Amino acid sequence: MNLDDLPACCTALSDHWPLPHPQSSLRLVSTRFDPALLHAQDFTRCAIEPVKGVAKRQTEYLAGRLCARTAIMQLTGAAHTPGIAADRAPLWPAATLGAITHGSGWAGAVVGNSSQWRGLGLDIERIMPASRAQRLAAEILTPGELERLASLPTEQHAQRISLTFSLKESLFKALYPQVRRHFYFQDAELLSVSAEHKVRLRLLIDLHADWPAGSHVEGQFVEFDGYLLSLVSIPR
Repeated sequence: MNLDDLPACCTALSDHWPLPHPQSSLRLVSTRFDPALLHAQDFTRCAIEPVKGVAKRQTEYLAGRLCARTAIMQLTGAAHTPGIAADRAPLWPAATLGAITHGSGWAGAVVGNSSQWRGLGLDIERIMPASRAQRLAAEILTPGELERLASLPTEQHAQRISLTFSLKESLFKALYPQVRRHFYFQDAELLSVSAEHKVRLRLLIDLHADWPAGSHVEGQFVEFDGYLLSLVSIPR
């Protein structure tokens, strides 16, 4: 397959960096996708191993892998499609690492050199409706985060809860390949959000000798078209 020959279910791949703080050594590629336009032969045409599931699951997987393959090509000069490990995590080619995200018709992948980065986590979310955000707040937010939420205007609550959800998803993707241990929403907390869309998170449990409780991690985010896109990038 020609890398420019995309299936109808995906829009043209974009290497626009949507986040507010550029990272010149990373490659981020994204696309929009529509499960209604998925064709039975798209996986074969794209030379990507198919996955089982409904059209939505298949299309988001295909879109994410196409983004990852292009990002890897931009970074290394070689086309490589990440496989799937036994724990369902993407398998990145030697000397690279990255993260894939997809949801609500948007997919993207970020890739970097493992000599420069310890961990990368990328997550896309729709901003939750206010009623759903309030219903899930106690599950997503720690007691400290709930206290800080209460100090915000009510109209900002859904955005902050959605942002916290997304950042913790990105944090998990960045750390899991290093610690090989599952952890959950209550195991980390969002400490600060700057006007420049930079954030700081803190682990609340010991995950690994390199990642004890109290470890701080920085990230960033952008809001567009009702989406929140977050990135946690941990340098060497």
